[in-house]
Amino acid sequence: MAQSVSALHQVHQPSPTATPTGGRRHGIGFALIAFAFLTAMAFSTVPTPLYPLYMAEDGFSTFMVTVVFATYAVGVIISLVLAGHLSDQFGRKKLLLPAIGFELVAAVLFLTSTSLPVLLVARLVTGLGVGLVTATATAHLHDLHTAHRPGASTQRFELVSTAANIGGLGVGPLVAGVLAQWVTGPLRTPYLVFAALLLASAVAVVLTPETVETPRTRPAYRPRRISVDHGDRAGFTAAAAAGFASFAVFGLFTSVAPGFVAGALHHPSRALAGLIVFVVFGAAATAQSLTARLSTAAKRTLGLVAQLVGVVTLVAGMRTGDLTAFLVGGVVAGVGAGVLFKASVGTVAALAAPARRSEALAGLFLISYLGLTLPAVGIGVATRSFSAVTVMTWFAAALLVLLATVAALARRRPADAG
Repeated sequence: MAQSVSALHQVHQPSPTATPTGGRRHGIGFALIAFAFLTAMAFSTVPTPLYPLYMAEDGFSTFMVTVVFATYAVGVIISLVLAGHLSDQFGRKKLLLPAIGFELVAAVLFLTSTSLPVLLVARLVTGLGVGLVTATATAHLHDLHTAHRPGASTQRFELVSTAANIGGLGVGPLVAGVLAQWVTGPLRTPYLVFAALLLASAVAVVLTPETVETPRTRPAYRPRRISVDHGDRAGFTAAAAAGFASFAVFGLFTSVAPGFVAGALHHPSRALAGLIVFVVFGAAATAQSLTARLSTAAKRTLGLVAQLVGVVTLVAGMRTGDLTAFLVGGVVAGVGAGVLFKASVGTVAALAAPARRSEALAGLFLISYLGLTLPAVGIGVATRSFSAVTVMTWFAAALLVLLATVAALARRRPADAG
């Protein structure tokens, strides 16, 4: 997902050549924004290992867990489309501070009640904040890196933005799961800890230099344009289907997977649930970084194979009650999802004309976020009538058909140069 947002910001306000003092300030600011970015993304997945506790507390079903999760994704989509591009006009800090403010409001809501209506509102507000944070923090990191190290390779920026974004998504469940397992108040303490970290993040943003010079006359507001028509229909369709498949795996592990581990696999440990999500997202982030030099076509092939093998292994682990197989399958599927999505971004960026690249990528992200929500909600609906193992088998079968479709469509177009 880090790659997705950085690609949305191909055009940045040019940063002035950094003086030695300015360079140091931008270098410190780079570290501060990375901390704020990681904290905000981690907060967004704090509820993941806690969902079984919410289910026990209020008695709602796996289906309602997926509805709560889908509400978050809706908030992200709304925020990305309506405001994700506004930091180019108003400045990075003027968007980051309200974004962190949204997440602080969500933390307060989580602390006030465990009821379903409050959870729904809190997750929507979290999504609104995350949509702003991902777009703006990635652009801010790019600007700060450029000002601190003019002319240097962007490798540090890419590694740090990936670690903060996808790594943060894994850190949240790990911290929440450990706190829920061994500290009193499992449905309160994680939010208190992250509320303090979010306040520290707001201070970090305030202390960081602004990198966008606000124009005297701002252009009229327009939502981000979204487009799915960019000449090569087979190429774009393959990339969009791959993005949908990748995010379906991410959605699985941030919504219903902890419940499966506690129920079908009979391992109710909150720390274990958090660790599993952390390992899956950590594998995705690491794989994205390690495959940076591969061509787009090579990334696509690796992603397809890894996701196929991982999902099959994961379901086999569920069917045999083998936690190790489930975990190995999750890690391999996470690697596949991370690499496959990175290949999708590369494909769409190459297909679109430079003037339409942002709207093309926005179309890809919209379809990908549908992959984050629709399969998870479908799993939740199906578990009302069928066992978790049966539903996961269906999910795997549908995903394998989708991956085969991606491979077939990709073969219909010339190989990517990379």
